[in-house]
Amino acid sequence: MARSSLWMRIRAGGRAAFSSSASSASTKQGGPVPPSRSEFARQFAFRLLGLATWLPVAIWFNSTVAEVTRIEGPSMYPFLNSRFNESLERDWVINRKLYAQEGLQRGMIVFLRSPYHPEVMSVKRVIGLEGDVVHTRKPYPTPYVRIPAGHMWVEGDAGEGKSLDSNTYGPVSIGLVTGQLTHVLLPFDKAGRVRWWEYPIDDRIAATSAF
Repeated sequence: MARSSLWMRIRAGGRAAFSSSASSASTKQGGPVPPSRSEFARQFAFRLLGLATWLPVAIWFNSTVAEVTRIEGPSMYPFLNSRFNESLERDWVINRKLYAQEGLQRGMIVFLRSPYHPEVMSVKRVIGLEGDVVHTRKPYPTPYVRIPAGHMWVEGDAGEGKSLDSNTYGPVSIGLVTGQLTHVLLPFDKAGRVRWWEYPIDDRIAATSAF
């Protein structure tokens, strides 16, 4: 009788061990164990630290070196926003801000603060530089004007009455320039470098001279 009881205990112990082993194997063969809350917190903190590290660099780059800018309004039509009256699509360009006030040439397109509203950023084409005698358009009060030192003459491509430019507020200080438009990004059919030197302005310059 004692031997029978002992045998029953051994069999019960074997079944318990097999059950425990099978349960452990089933756990190991299951899906990956989800990360703990502490692990998730560490990963989140690491990503947040990376963002905090690069965010100041991105802000500095956009404000100092260059940024992608969306062109608003019809002032530079038809060169920019050529579909202004047909859709809500607008041109996207590269606005180079580094050394924006250096190397300015006739025909270039620049970003500048409006002399009338300094909080407003305008985009215009450079027509005349200091020393040039420019043939003006209405509503400028005189048919010709000589550009003083440190100034330039800017206009929108849209023409008379469609652009608030130097024909309204006169020569502008080069110090108001904040960027140069170098490339068009969108729409794709005219994406590429701005070939400003091909813009015809010879008929607008009556004389040139150096100060």
